[in-house]
Amino acid sequence: MRTTLRIALAVVTLALPAQAHHSFAAEYDANAFLTLTGVVTKVEWTNPHAYVYIDVTDEAGKVTNWAFEGYPPNTLKRTGFARDLLKSGDVISITGYRARFSPNRAAGRQLTLADGRKVFLGPTA
Repeated sequence: MRTTLRIALAVVTLALPAQAHHSFAAEYDANAFLTLTGVVTKVEWTNPHAYVYIDVTDEAGKVTNWAFEGYPPNTLKRTGFARDLLKSGDVISITGYRARFSPNRAAGRQLTLADGRKVFLGPTA
């Protein structure tokens, strides 16, 4: 009985992360590359992915908030993307791949800071 219970718990534990994660191709369009410049409104260091939110102003003056999904926080930290690198109010340029079904959402790739430094937010498509 104990062995059966342990096996069942192991199967459930291993299956949960696989169910919670998503495929890049299912969420994002690798052919819809975009570059936007805007003002950082929020940075979320949450698992399984960090998010950077920016306000983008179009030619007509309309402001739209965009969400860019990135690597997990631990991966960002290991690649040199410090938790305090971005602050609300910072102006950045960011590249990524547009979401298939969610407007104003993208998989982030690289961002350029005001001083010209470039850091990766996520992988290539």
